[in-house]
Amino acid sequence: MAFLMKSMLSNQVKNLGLGGGGEESKEESGPSDPAAAAGMTREEYEEYQKQIVEEKMERDAAFTQKKAERACLRVHLREKYRLPKSEMDENQIQMAGDDVDLPEDLQKMVAEDQVEEEDKESILGQLQNIQNMDIDTIKEKAQATFTEIKQAAEQKCCVM
Repeated sequence: MAFLMKSMLSNQVKNLGLGGGGEESKEESGPSDPAAAAGMTREEYEEYQKQIVEEKMERDAAFTQKKAERACLRVHLREKYRLPKSEMDENQIQMAGDDVDLPEDLQKMVAEDQVEEEDKESILGQLQNIQNMDIDTIKEKAQATFTEIKQAAEQKCCVM
């Protein structure tokens, strides 16, 4: 019963405008124009919105470019170490416009790695590796190999 009385009285008070619902109407009567709310004219507000959109597009383009450069690096590393290709990386590179290269710092590092690998594969690189080895170790390996060959030959040949 008390609930019924309270709801009926509160509705009557709201209709009279003596409180209750006054707060709701004040909130709704705020400026509906976002430019006025920001303290700008309509033209200034539109220009501001255009600037925001342009800056966002520039950030997105730079982000996409960075993602494509990283994908390009991953593709390069996968080729170098003969790992399976990733479709996601190829898609990121295509989204950036296929004109993505490795960053300059990484290109220098890759070039240095290639030069080092070529040096290691060359005859001079092999000779340098021999110089780094201990002579006693080389002698032991040679003697062990010679002994193994000699034993294999004795087993195969009855004359020796």
